Amino acid sequence: MAGPWTGVDEALIDDLLARMTLAEKVGQCVQPANLDPVADHDRIAAGAVGSALYASGPLGGAERDAGMDASPVEACQRIARTQSRLGIPLVFGRDVIHGHRTVCPIPLGLAATWDEDLVGAVCELAAAEAVEDGVGWTFAPMVDISEDPRWGRVAEGFGEAPALSGRLAAAAVEGFQRHVAATAKHFVGYGLASGGRDYDTVQVGENTLRNLHLRPFRAAVDAGVAAVMAAFNDVDGVPMHAHRRLIREVLKQEWGFDGVVVSDWAGVAQLVDHGVAADLRDAARQAMLAGVDVDMASDAYADHLAGLVEDGDVPLDLLDDAVRRVLRLKARLGLLDPAQPRTRGPVAVPAGGRDLARRAAVASTVLLSNDGTLPLPDELGSLHLTGPFVEDGEALLGTWVLDGRGEDVVTPATALRARLGDRLTVTDGRFSDLAAVRTRAADVTVALLGEHPARSGEARSVADIGLPAGQLEVLHQLAGLGKPVVAVVYTGRPLDLTAVLDRAAAVLVAWHPGVEAGPALADVLFGVREPGGRLPMTFPRSVGHIPSSHHSRPTSRVIDPADDRRTGRYLDALTNPVLPFGFGLTYTAFEHLGATLSSTVLRPGHPVTLEVTIRNRGPRPGSEVVQLYFRDPVADVTRPRVELLDWARVELDAGAETRVRFELDRDRFAYFGRDQARRVDDGVIELMVGPNAATISQQRQIEVRNA
Repeated sequence: MAGPWTGVDEALIDDLLARMTLAEKVGQCVQPANLDPVADHDRIAAGAVGSALYASGPLGGAERDAGMDASPVEACQRIARTQSRLGIPLVFGRDVIHGHRTVCPIPLGLAATWDEDLVGAVCELAAAEAVEDGVGWTFAPMVDISEDPRWGRVAEGFGEAPALSGRLAAAAVEGFQRHVAATAKHFVGYGLASGGRDYDTVQVGENTLRNLHLRPFRAAVDAGVAAVMAAFNDVDGVPMHAHRRLIREVLKQEWGFDGVVVSDWAGVAQLVDHGVAADLRDAARQAMLAGVDVDMASDAYADHLAGLVEDGDVPLDLLDDAVRRVLRLKARLGLLDPAQPRTRGPVAVPAGGRDLARRAAVASTVLLSNDGTLPLPDELGSLHLTGPFVEDGEALLGTWVLDGRGEDVVTPATALRARLGDRLTVTDGRFSDLAAVRTRAADVTVALLGEHPARSGEARSVADIGLPAGQLEVLHQLAGLGKPVVAVVYTGRPLDLTAVLDRAAAVLVAWHPGVEAGPALADVLFGVREPGGRLPMTFPRSVGHIPSSHHSRPTSRVIDPADDRRTGRYLDALTNPVLPFGFGLTYTAFEHLGATLSSTVLRPGHPVTLEVTIRNRGPRPGSEVVQLYFRDPVADVTRPRVELLDWARVELDAGAETRVRFELDRDRFAYFGRDQARRVDDGVIELMVGPNAATISQQRQIEVRNA
């Protein structure tokens, strides 16, 4: 692993562990919400804390007397290094999710890029800035699979497909861990929260977990992720913070994960709220037995873990294993090296970082419909910009932004004014006489619609996935004035955009794009750059269609797309989504031709290649995301009717074509059967190439053989 991810001297860890008292061991498993170098001085010096969610407060007397320009983080670290008995340093965590100071698109927007290199670069930038402020551990990436956009935390994830989420998770881990420790969260099943209500209960079997929800976590573990965070939810009645089967047996033993399992905020203490622990002591016992190594923002371990060990309720070897994992994380970060440099800060937004943020925002933007209005011509006479986001930089940063600032955002109004000058007029998004006059006078109106980030993220579930109140009515009124209206939707989740698609001349989904929101929008509107995004989640027709995804499994009555109402089991609506997974238009047109297989039989150790010709038959250069799906028609358990297998992005000039090559090996078609064992069956696999999960342009079959 690049950057600080160094090798581990297990002998050094053995020596530290042998010299630690029981109290000091417990301390390594304690992570308070915040440390104050004055109020918490004695606690730090006693070795009663191993990590913290940052630090704040006044400096201690030694720092003041020396006139040192130290931060609270540095002051706390100095106490740990120089005044604790063993000098074991702290590690400071912080939620650095899609940027630190330079905020890039939300993770769901990054997933829409389908670009591992770009995601890795964004995470590396965030980590590089964060480490300058003393952060050594981030609680990202979130890799929960969800089919329910009512759940606000879909904004933090990489979408509904295990293949996409897993590869982007690995890229994020590698990017973050060039500078800080990463955390795959939330283990596991959190995206299945009942009713899309945050923290709610989950009903799911282990087979579905293994074939779907555990896969991105396994990808993160294989990429070397430092930590895994337990989820708030229960799984079929067992809260994840007490789930020995999934944490200790599957994650740690079966997968061989040697990193840290950290609780979510007060997750250990909340075992009492779940109704499975009598008190904090019982909660601490259950969590440690299950395999939770670090107790975040709860007093359960600090107050009770030592007593549990002394009384024999928690075996000492389990505590030693947890401490070893914490020390291993610190060793990998280089924190056990006495030459570790002091932190610096605050940081300025680097020019290169803003360029990356702009590129990511463009690449995440998805073109959903277009009657030819876009791209706008350079000689456009006038443009009317309206909506609640024209000047609200703070709103365009998205959820989970602790250190970004609204004043760093270049807003749409600012960017378009710089391009158009007095050819731009602006209104606030309400329909008024002034808005009507400016719409009639303009060649094009761009309406910025969608949801404020206060309506997405943690504890921000919704029962209705339509646009916020009043926005659709304004769009209807603007579109009725006879001039083209381009709708730009800022959102942290899939929304019901049926009426927007009906009324607007063109529709773009820009997610919450970050500090370069305005320049990225200007680039896309005027065709300086293509909208590069493809949907990482299905956009359902209504809230009544949730859950909805491309990987639904076959039932006893197959839904016939040609007779959707009769076989789809809805009497009052079509079943198929408005916008399928993988959907996204371009400013040109592509066709997929002539798929060929190097062999129609796939055997162990003998990969097969699938090639397909991609042609740009449109008038301008563009990029296409070529998507490879598959179906296993006969298996030991029901398998998805369509499942993403691989993809490739190609850039082509007008009239150009190229061959895209996918390499297939037998293991790509493995799954977990009825006995929870991984298997590959003899039999036929159907391969499908297309621009999205619902539009298949090329189909081929391959026979898989185990010998």
